[in-house]
Amino acid sequence: MIHHDGSGLYVSNPEPELGETVSVFVRVASGTRISRIHARFVRDGEPVFTSAAIDKRDAGGEWWRAEIEVRNPVTPYRFLIRTATGAVRWLTGWGLTSHDLPDATDFKLVAHAPPPAWSRDAIIYQIFPDRFARSAAAAGRPTPDWAVRCDWNTPVEGDGPLAATQLYGGDLDGVAEHLDHIADLGANTVYLTPFFPSRSNHRYDGSDFGGVDPLLGGDQALIRLSEALHARGMRLIGDLTTNHTGDAHEWFRTEKDFFYWSDAGEYESWLGVPSLPKLNWADPELRRRFTKLAQHWLTYPYALDGWRIDVANMTGRRAADDWTREVAALLHRAVRQVRPDAVLVAEHGHDATRDLDADGWQGTMNYAGFTRPVWSWLRAGEVPFPDFLGVPGEIPFRDAAELVSTMTAFSAQTSWRAMTHSWQILSSHDTPRIRSVVGGPERHEVAAGLLFTLPGTPMIFAGDELGLTGLNGEHSRTPMPWNSTDGWDMRTLARYRALARLRRSTPALTGGGLRWMHAAGDLLVFLRETAEDTVLVVARRSAGLPVRVTGLVPHAWGDNLYGGAEPLKAGADGSIEIDGDGPTFQVWSVRQHPKGC
Repeated sequence: MIHHDGSGLYVSNPEPELGETVSVFVRVASGTRISRIHARFVRDGEPVFTSAAIDKRDAGGEWWRAEIEVRNPVTPYRFLIRTATGAVRWLTGWGLTSHDLPDATDFKLVAHAPPPAWSRDAIIYQIFPDRFARSAAAAGRPTPDWAVRCDWNTPVEGDGPLAATQLYGGDLDGVAEHLDHIADLGANTVYLTPFFPSRSNHRYDGSDFGGVDPLLGGDQALIRLSEALHARGMRLIGDLTTNHTGDAHEWFRTEKDFFYWSDAGEYESWLGVPSLPKLNWADPELRRRFTKLAQHWLTYPYALDGWRIDVANMTGRRAADDWTREVAALLHRAVRQVRPDAVLVAEHGHDATRDLDADGWQGTMNYAGFTRPVWSWLRAGEVPFPDFLGVPGEIPFRDAAELVSTMTAFSAQTSWRAMTHSWQILSSHDTPRIRSVVGGPERHEVAAGLLFTLPGTPMIFAGDELGLTGLNGEHSRTPMPWNSTDGWDMRTLARYRALARLRRSTPALTGGGLRWMHAAGDLLVFLRETAEDTVLVVARRSAGLPVRVTGLVPHAWGDNLYGGAEPLKAGADGSIEIDGDGPTFQVWSVRQHPKGC
């Protein structure tokens, strides 16, 4: 009933400059009596309190306003609220509490250079090049000595030595030939896993960062793909391995100081994998070369629109060394020098919050704050996975309240800006497929609905829209079944297309705030809101009893935008009844009836 978030509905300028004064607003619902509100922000390391005043009243309640000075690159702030009954509460990113909380949960105003405007509206489509599509030219390329050539319909090995050596021959011209599919899906940004030469099908063991793997068509194929995407108004993001190279890389043979070596002549590698020697970011020449490398592929004629950084959480970290934030800031400066409109997103498998909002990575692959809670709410009864995204044991089975608690625990420790520019993921080339997690198309629809309607940038792993399955990362790298649509789940494909259209056409879903309305058991209800546009989202994982939800403005009404339910009609108390059908995913527009009902 008392709410604030970092969206434009509650912050006069979510992307302020140093020295600016920003108005922040607290929404107090009708019927909630408040005697005073103070904003507390941190200036030069010291807390400062300033009084808030009522700015306006509307059908939903009161809006209190306070002014905050943006004196530092990151300005944490929170609200101290006293109710009419004398109760005192803190309002932070964690929510409303009656006890003190660490400053880590404060809301944050960030004055560092913002991510490019286009990235807020991006829908990412991830492609693992060897498995997406192969052009006619692929058949004429020789098989390298490390590879086992496979037909397009050969089953993928999920483990063992073949997992990294099966070569299906997908290439970049093959990607270009299927851009209609990606565009029709509603994605507007292609993210390619590495395209550099290597000695594996995944190419995270790069042997040369100076050119495109000839197996993918070489430099000219990347140029053709980039030009084809940009001609459609779409974007292209590459994948850069900053934590390690492959052991076949020239640097590993000629630049000993670029890596970690023991007195006995042994080298450090990523998680003990000998083919992936770990880079030592203490070396200034390594930093210079990576700066030039990051810039090179962003400029003409390749014109990538940004980088996803592989293993960003480990980059620059080893024993007493911790260069991660320094590396992130270095690469961000390098990228901005040549392409201020490019993105820089970090892979991080667990808690990325301490590495964000530091003028480096603009967002993360949000496994911790999105993938895990969605999986644990929607998982099927039995899932044959040996671990839970790296955590020993099976995927836990949690209710909607625990989903919200998990998402809030992570979003509370970063800025709204970093959270909304992070990639929300149902599955990727490193995980089981979402269809295998949830077990069927109905819960898959609920998962996809959350992907497209919660704050953050949706990322689709190629094939999820067809209902493809996979039991681990390697097993999920299934070749796209272009030769026959018999294996396509056409209903799931239609749902992805409809949800992507909904997101693109609904300002509240790309730029709106988030208010949780109900989270218990099988049912999740939330609002996305801008000043001009509000939508109500209902996600139910299983059938159950009807539930009455309160918190809308009195006599709210609206059309169903997705899911096929009847139009929304709220009563005089602003409540609606959610029926017991499930699994289901529904979205309604919300507006106040001009004359009541």
